[in-house]
Order: sequence, then structure tokens, then C-alpha cells
Amino acid sequence: MNEKKIIGSVLIVGGGIGGIQSALDLAEAGFKVYLLDSAPAIGGTMAALDKTFPTNDCAMCIMAPKLVECARHLNIEIITWADIESVQGGPGNFKVTLKQHPRYVDLDKCTGCGLCTVNCPVRNIPHFEQKTIPEPKLEKEDLEKITNILNKYRKDESSLVPILQEINEEFRYLPENILNYISIKLGISLSQIYNMATFYKAFSLKPRGKHLITVCLGTACHVRGAPRILEELKRILNIKEGETTEDKLFTLETVNCLGACALGPIVVVDNNYHGQMTIRKASKLIDRLKETER
Repeated sequence: MNEKKIIGSVLIVGGGIGGIQSALDLAEAGFKVYLLDSAPAIGGTMAALDKTFPTNDCAMCIMAPKLVECARHLNIEIITWADIESVQGGPGNFKVTLKQHPRYVDLDKCTGCGLCTVNCPVRNIPHFEQKTIPEPKLEKEDLEKITNILNKYRKDESSLVPILQEINEEFRYLPENILNYISIKLGISLSQIYNMATFYKAFSLKPRGKHLITVCLGTACHVRGAPRILEELKRILNIKEGETTEDKLFTLETVNCLGACALGPIVVVDNNYHGQMTIRKASKLIDRLKETER
């Protein structure tokens, strides 16, 4: 009995989770598969989700193995950032014409580091007419701290993010006069520095308390009572999320996910994770911190 030989190829339009799974199934059956998507990368809507219903599983935990397998499979060719212009022929014998959008990068050399996006002169560097700002006068102690940080990175403007991280850690926020100072010393426009400082949630332009308390409100933590814990912390500290107590001891913040769903609900205090949190535990945690300060 002669085996039936598989000939031809298959074009799958749409690189979402359904298209990816279809591509893998057809490729395993021996077909040459072209996986087409108009977006710059496959993954679709599911790649942007935190959790899936009704199992509450991590979306990327499900997708990641399929993405890797799809990229490595010899029978699958991924075509992204492209659209269909025309389809000719009949069942079993189609001819499809595609329009590929330019990427302006060499895909053979691309490692996915994202530096091209960070350094794009069109999209990411705002250009504003900036008046000359006189160099601010800093306190002697502050000047020594900033000088040490800038010297550590050799005043390299490409190290702006780690410089801001160290300033934020040292002062617990980004003081305006210090941002003006590093703008002059690094030769970077103040608008670009503020663009970076307001993009990352880890940075703050307002003074933070000595203890930073972060409550996770991700799906797993939410269904296990995180909102009630947040309300209890707001009541105890007499502040809302994003605010700092009058004695500058506590700042209360929220985050969408911490990546430790099995421990939910989670409260993070000064980078220390406290899992399976309850209202009673939250109250005792604050009492211990206050007692330590006294």
C-alpha cells in the first residue's frame, strides 16, 4: 500500500493563539506552513493578557512554549508586519500576494534587545525649545552623592536609567533641582529626563516614605481578597494609594502583578514579599514597622 505524499503548503492568516496552534498541528502533519500576521510579532491579544478565564492560568506561561516551538519548527515560516494584497486561483491552488512593511532593521542581526526602539530619534526623543537653565546650587552632602553617582557611570548619557535608579534609591524620589543638575552635567534635555522619569512606575517625582508598601491587585490576588487588604492599609495609615503619611514613614502603592500568583494575596514592604496576606496580618505588619521606628 502506497503512502499518500503530502504536497503543497498552507497559509494561516492571523498569528494569535489559534493561528499558532493551527500552524503547529499542520506542520507536525508534514505541511509547509506560512504564518502571517499584520502586527510586528505573533501572539495576538492573548500575549497582552495577564490571566486566562476560567482557570486563572498565566497567559504567557501557556503561550511561551508555543511561541518558541513555532519559531524553531522547520516547517513553519513566520511572516509578520505584512498584509494580503490579493488572492488568486481556486481551492487547492491559490496564489497569494503579500505586502511587506519596512522595518528599517536587519532581521538577520536582530537579537530582540529593543535598543532600536529606545534610541529611535523619531518616536522616543522629544524635542522642545528649552531655555538655558542656570546650574542649581545643591547642598554639599547632596552634591557629593550626585557627583559619585555621575562619576560611577562616567557621565555617560546612555546610562540615564541606572543613574535615575540610584538617585531614586538614595533620595527615595527624584528631586527637581537634582534633575536640573544632571540635565546640565549629562547634556540631556530636561524634557527627555522627565519623559523617562514619568514612564517608569518605579520612579517618583514626589517624596516617598521611609517604608514603601506595595499591594498586588493582579487577578490571582484580587480574587483572594487583595482589595480588602488595601482598604485596611488605607484605614490604618490614613492615606490613599499613591500617598505618603505625614510623618514620611510610609508610602502606599499598588501594582497589577508581581509574578508570584501562588503566594497571593501579596504585600511587598521594602522589597520583602509577604505572601498569603490577610487583614489581621497586614495590621500586625504595620504595627511591627511602627514599633521598629519607635
